[in-house]
Amino acid sequence: MELFGIRFVGINPENGQKLLLTIAFIIIIWLLQRLAKSLTKRWLRRRQNERLQFWARQAINLLSAIVLLVSLVSIWFDDPTRLATALGLVTAGLAFALQRVITALAGYFVILRGNTFNVGDRITMGGVRGDVIALDFIQTTIMEMGQPASIAESADPAMWVKSRQFTGRIVTVTNDKIFDEPVYNYTRDFPYLWEEISIPITYTADRHRAEQILLECADRYTIKINEMSQEAWQHMQYRYAIKPVDLTPKVYYRITDNWLELTVRFVVGEHAIRDLKDAMSRDILTLFDEAGIGIASATVDIVGFPSLRVKNNS
Repeated sequence: MELFGIRFVGINPENGQKLLLTIAFIIIIWLLQRLAKSLTKRWLRRRQNERLQFWARQAINLLSAIVLLVSLVSIWFDDPTRLATALGLVTAGLAFALQRVITALAGYFVILRGNTFNVGDRITMGGVRGDVIALDFIQTTIMEMGQPASIAESADPAMWVKSRQFTGRIVTVTNDKIFDEPVYNYTRDFPYLWEEISIPITYTADRHRAEQILLECADRYTIKINEMSQEAWQHMQYRYAIKPVDLTPKVYYRITDNWLELTVRFVVGEHAIRDLKDAMSRDILTLFDEAGIGIASATVDIVGFPSLRVKNNS
């Protein structure tokens, strides 16, 4: 094949025609994919359903990939013998050179088929905890959030947010991690978490009043959450072999050498946990002050020194 007097080695009129047809098919399918995504986004924007938009995008991507693959095979391999030989060589090469990529692609289908997580779920995957904001064939994109102080100090890279709030970093994790490590999903079936606030008091303090204050504060901020979580837990019992549990707030005692530790346990939603605990802590401190209940600590107060006798031999 010649173009402007230049002879292209290995390209004859038949291959050149197939090459031009391939480029045309790729451009057409790409344009149709963009058009379908644009129309779907415009139509679903009114419903404000992130998960429906996510599944629509996944369906468009999968359909486009299948149509493109079938088109390329139809163009280049019109002879079944050549197709079988080419598939054997390509499969062997891909299996050796792209092991991680193939595993990540398999992980993508496992995530979708096994309902491991969806866009918007809060998960821990590959050591990264946060909200899933995108899912592609090869990798998952997560909006990272902070870790507890004990984990944040030793994290690599360093973690400066020591609570469950966004750090601002966007982290990509390959989908093959689901075969190597467990995936923790905080929101898939039961979008609530159990939380605790522990407060030490002295043994001489009014422990009954302190327990009453903790329960009052927990009830005040979680009463609506308790009503919604009951329905979600009943759905969990219907789907899984889970025993009934008490979702109402409860206070537990723990006896130590220095103080009595009161821990109030309650159910919260998967988001805005820090704001809720902050509001509860402020009310608890206020009511403790009104009741004359102090918080115990391991500090030592020096109230005086023994008299000292100094002798001067000179």
